[in-house]
Amino acid sequence: MKTIERIRKPIRTYHPRRGRLSGRHFDALDRLTQTYGFTPGDRVDVLEIGSGMGEATLEMAAADPGRRYLAVEIHTPGVANLLANIEQRALTNLSVVSVDALDLCREHIPDASLEAVHVFFPDPWPKARHHKRRLIQPANVALLSAKLRAGGLLHCATDDAGYAEWMLETLTASPVLRNRHDGYAPRPGHRPVTKFEQRALAVGRAPADLMFVKA
Repeated sequence: MKTIERIRKPIRTYHPRRGRLSGRHFDALDRLTQTYGFTPGDRVDVLEIGSGMGEATLEMAAADPGRRYLAVEIHTPGVANLLANIEQRALTNLSVVSVDALDLCREHIPDASLEAVHVFFPDPWPKARHHKRRLIQPANVALLSAKLRAGGLLHCATDDAGYAEWMLETLTASPVLRNRHDGYAPRPGHRPVTKFEQRALAVGRAPADLMFVKA
């Protein structure tokens, strides 16, 4: 008797969130998605996974005009907000795409092509039964590392203490990554403080940065 194998759905590493769109956001999505979107084959130097409302991405790209940034975000208000701000700041080195970042890496980012991958404040999935959904997992780290050039940087940040420990352990175990620091990194000045981080600090959650380079 033949058995039908169950097709496993990929484990989602993010939690879809609803958000209200303003008129400005609708306008940005309608006019700017193609202008500042991503086309396979486009040059990408810095990949930011989970750009949120785009505050940090915008400032980092503006301060680093020689490199091309790609922000990946599935939260529609965040995408719209970043699109509008790119236009307002007249940036030419920042694009936005709303897809699963891991699928994007597998299908459209060439190996050894990125100078940096930023993973700032991903969903912590704090409950033990949800830890399998955390973005920083050995298989995902291997995928992201493969996309980095030699000497490329994987920079993570989180305000969840448990996730910080998980990240440090997972990244340290990678055979191709080397920690720039002895444990957590000092907070880098080039990573802007966002409203999200300010709220975390206000309730006593100190963010941890982790900076690992590809050997």
